[in-house]
Amino acid sequence: MSVATFGEIMLRLKSPEHERLFQSPVFEATFGGSEANVAVALARLGMGARFLSVLPDNQIGRECTRMLRGHGVDVSALKFKKGRIGIYFFENGSNQRPSNVIYDRENSALAKIEAGDIDWKKALEGMEWFHVSGITPAVSRSCADATILAVQTAKAMGNMVSFDLNFRAKLWNYGADAKSVMSEIARYADVLIGNEEDYQKSLGMEGPAPSSGGETDLDGYQTMCERTLRAFPNARLAAVTLRESHSADNNHWSGMLVARGRRFVSRKYPIADIVDRVGAGDSFSAGLIYGLINFKDEQRALEYAVGLSCLKHTISGDFALVEPGEVEKLIGGDVSGRVQR
Repeated sequence: MSVATFGEIMLRLKSPEHERLFQSPVFEATFGGSEANVAVALARLGMGARFLSVLPDNQIGRECTRMLRGHGVDVSALKFKKGRIGIYFFENGSNQRPSNVIYDRENSALAKIEAGDIDWKKALEGMEWFHVSGITPAVSRSCADATILAVQTAKAMGNMVSFDLNFRAKLWNYGADAKSVMSEIARYADVLIGNEEDYQKSLGMEGPAPSSGGETDLDGYQTMCERTLRAFPNARLAAVTLRESHSADNNHWSGMLVARGRRFVSRKYPIADIVDRVGAGDSFSAGLIYGLINFKDEQRALEYAVGLSCLKHTISGDFALVEPGEVEKLIGGDVSGRVQR
């Protein structure tokens, strides 16, 4: 089965290690973005993955394309036009200092997408699963319109549709009502994904507060997911990532998957000395998609999603540079981290 994703890939400029922005006159320059992260992870797991987007018609856009192709992503449907690439600056937190993201995405090539830039029927030809996130419709009104048209087309073509509710308060500044836009997209989704804040701020669903220690309110999360499934009857699954954040470096990580009348909860991983948590939610989405397609077993699919995203915390950059065998070892109980010889 082949999966297509649609969104913006950006230039990621990160200060070295745990330094503050501009503490040193150096940035680590890579690429990243939610939907591209999902495509890369799936391609590295051996699945067909196509990334749909609009990139600037310049050297940066072409280097980005080469990078995606190098990871095995199908870039045949990418469109190029005059403009700039979106940028985000990232400062990796430590201990009690949280990480920080600053966006510079206004007037990017994708932000100025126009009707007709992407022929959705042609772009989704041969695809069976389509994935989007709540970040893209937050970029601009035209991005929101494109996302809605994309999920409508994918659904009409018989694709499974997954929607990561990713809520980014720093992006919703062009005058649209986030809940109205996100709810319209969610109407076409088979699988909804997010954390408690995403469900609350994207769809207006009541839910538990984020956990910073102690026991996670599993019943509260289940109720939130069940309420979401009732509000969006086309959805058959609601997944939620469960992060217990004790500090920027020390989290506990698990997940829940709720179907109509059933609840699945994963094992919990203590993650200390986090290398980079950016992209963890995207790798969860990729792992869940991979698991639902390949295992036909909701519990195993959830464990795979949590295992893949657990490993992402150990890798710098947006992408989950993980091999399938590594995920299988982890979810099979090999958590020692011993050197492999």
